[in-house]
Amino acid sequence: MKTNLFNDYYEDLQVSPNADLETVERIYRLLAKRYHPDNPVSGDSEKFDAITVAFRTISNPEKRAAYDAGYEQAKVQRLKAAAATSAGNGSSEDNHIRNTVLSVLYIDRRNNPSGSSVGLWQMEKLLGWPEKTLDFHMWYLKEKGWIERTDSGGYAITVSGIDIVEENDLVVGEDRLLTEKGSEAGQTPGKPQAKTDLRVIKIRSQS
Repeated sequence: MKTNLFNDYYEDLQVSPNADLETVERIYRLLAKRYHPDNPVSGDSEKFDAITVAFRTISNPEKRAAYDAGYEQAKVQRLKAAAATSAGNGSSEDNHIRNTVLSVLYIDRRNNPSGSSVGLWQMEKLLGWPEKTLDFHMWYLKEKGWIERTDSGGYAITVSGIDIVEENDLVVGEDRLLTEKGSEAGQTPGKPQAKTDLRVIKIRSQS
């Protein structure tokens, strides 16, 4: 999913923000061959133009450095919106912290399924809880199998964690971050079709 602030060039190129230049060039060549307008099977001029624009920025060290500064800021702002939480009545502080962490990681996974990763420093900055406090809860969630460490050293929600979020309706609000076809995204029968954007995230205690 693209951010509202600018095009996500890493998503366009289908590479991690940590990908080296060799990887970026290799993936670009593959995608360029696939989407080139002259390709009678999979040619797509719009996608070809998008990956070309992305490649010109990501393959240039100076342009990439400038882009990355804005990219990280946009990611933080997006996650801050996701973390605009309110504790449920009667919920403990510990549950509230863990539910909030799961919610943020859920949103990040939905935004970037194959490259989700939120660092502990980002989580601390987003949520306002010190690293010392978050350490315990990250350990707990990891031991439960609800989150996992990523190759980049951050954290991402697991399938089990997603089940916990959805089963307990931890991510709630008028607009839930689901695909337009709610039934294909695990929408509960009888609930209104969800939208793709997320304006309000609230955390409520597990029943």
